[in-house]
Amino acid sequence: MSRPAGRSADRRGVAAAVRSVNYGSSPLLASKTPPWRSKFVVALIGLGSCLLVGRAVYIQIIGTDFYQQEGEKRYAHTLTLHGSRGKVLDRNGQLLATSVEAPSIWAIPRDVDASPAQRRDLARALGMTVADLDRRLAENPKFVWLRRQVDDALAAQVKALGLKGVHQTREYKRRYPEGEAAAHVVGFTDVEHRGQEGIELALESRLRGRNGSRDVVKDRLGRVVEDVRDQIDPVHGEDVTLAIDAKVQAFAYQRLRDAVAEHKARAASAVVLDAKTGEVLALANYPSYNPADRRRLSGEQLRNRALTDTFEPGSTMKPFIAAWAIETGRAKPTTLIDTAPGWMTITGSTIRDHDPLGTLTLAGVVQKSSNVGTVKLAMQMPAREMWQLYADIGLGQKPQIDFPGAVTGRLRPYKTWRPIEQATMSYGYGLSASLLQLARAYTVFAHDGELLPVTILKRDAPVQGTRVISPETARQVRQMLELAAGPGGTAPLAQTVGWSVGGKTGTARKQEGQSYATNKYRAWFVGLAPIGDPRIVVAVMVDEPSNGKFYGGQVAAPVFSQIVQQTLRTLGVPPDRDVVPQILARDLPAVRESF
Repeated sequence: MSRPAGRSADRRGVAAAVRSVNYGSSPLLASKTPPWRSKFVVALIGLGSCLLVGRAVYIQIIGTDFYQQEGEKRYAHTLTLHGSRGKVLDRNGQLLATSVEAPSIWAIPRDVDASPAQRRDLARALGMTVADLDRRLAENPKFVWLRRQVDDALAAQVKALGLKGVHQTREYKRRYPEGEAAAHVVGFTDVEHRGQEGIELALESRLRGRNGSRDVVKDRLGRVVEDVRDQIDPVHGEDVTLAIDAKVQAFAYQRLRDAVAEHKARAASAVVLDAKTGEVLALANYPSYNPADRRRLSGEQLRNRALTDTFEPGSTMKPFIAAWAIETGRAKPTTLIDTAPGWMTITGSTIRDHDPLGTLTLAGVVQKSSNVGTVKLAMQMPAREMWQLYADIGLGQKPQIDFPGAVTGRLRPYKTWRPIEQATMSYGYGLSASLLQLARAYTVFAHDGELLPVTILKRDAPVQGTRVISPETARQVRQMLELAAGPGGTAPLAQTVGWSVGGKTGTARKQEGQSYATNKYRAWFVGLAPIGDPRIVVAVMVDEPSNGKFYGGQVAAPVFSQIVQQTLRTLGVPPDRDVVPQILARDLPAVRESF
């Protein structure tokens, strides 16, 4: 097929025109370029090259650590491996404090994307106002805790909202199964698991664990790709076993609570000691608090009164004066002491018995709680000798116990004693002690004349006491204490069903400023059981009973009886007395105590 002649001629004409163009004579190419322009271009290229080389040197050599760190932040992460806090157990292995996992809610405020309605829902779920939520989110744009250690139901409610920027993590939360009953013993921790009170504070170094770590590489979706280096395992806290018996502790707390309600008292405390080992089987106070919920905690609830409160021990000191009189040969249990006419005067001050008691044996002085009889014995002793006796039973000294808050009490140097002060100190005025100190002092009678060191931790080996009086003297005083807690004594209500008991009442007006209140009292009872071979020492104090009764034999002795009976049953101590005589003793009136 032949091509059109016209189109072929056009193409030949264009080709000829192109060949006829002379590029060397083009006005654009013929114009001269200024020399500085080419130099400038070369200089720009050289400068740019220098900048690139300098930047490369800075990144690769000078600033390499910074850029490596910044790079690692994008993919390398350190995961915290939490070490759990140790458990607190009672002597039988029952849990008093333990750690459990609990969700905590946090946010990255700059990432939070929520409508006003969603913010209201979130605030309501967290138990705060919208204003509080907004204030919390404004604290830090990168991270803020919204609510820590919440229950699973609340965590699920927040998760269901599906809010961007709101996250959850798992932490450990402390739980206290015995609640208010053991609160003053166990104490509590703060949100960071640091001990704040009680055993949690005292044994912080043993209970607290040490966190470990794991360095990993994560992808852009947050998934762990690989481990960077060896994992550092967490170290879990040590479990601690206390001497406390949870059953005895709970029962003591319940009886104190009932006594406070019955007598309209301000507070009450009880200490139960093992008379063989010095272990603290119970240390209870009322009012108390729930360690897991401390939002409205007051100082009255927080005070561990058995350790921190001191008081004048009153008539509970009389058995020690009697014991020392026997030990030094000044008297025997049958020695007669004339207390008539029921009062005596020393350097212008009068000391009285509540009722005239006439001539009493030394045992009768303790049984009837005679101030006059006790003072007559005490004034035969040099002040230094009496001071040494009180020091030997632990007064004026801080108890050596692994527990915070234990106080020293007051025992002034004997050189400062005036005769009237020595007289009043013999029946417990002019010195002070805590309930724990008083309970420990009575281990002298319970442990055949030896003062035992006390401990809140369980002991695995026998303990050696400090000799104060002879075993024979201790046995004789125990018989006097049995009389004081029986018919004709100041505390027949201390009797129990099945076990013999002995002890001494105490009643004292509360000191207010430089004088004593006329209508405020402390009532207490300290005793031991069974009398023949004591297993426990129990001290009970009731503060400001105001329901018509205030004597120790009326207020504290019944609580002592209930605690003793339950404790001996729990410890498996066989009864040593018939039931009927103990029941009849409850119907006998008590002798009014002199104080």
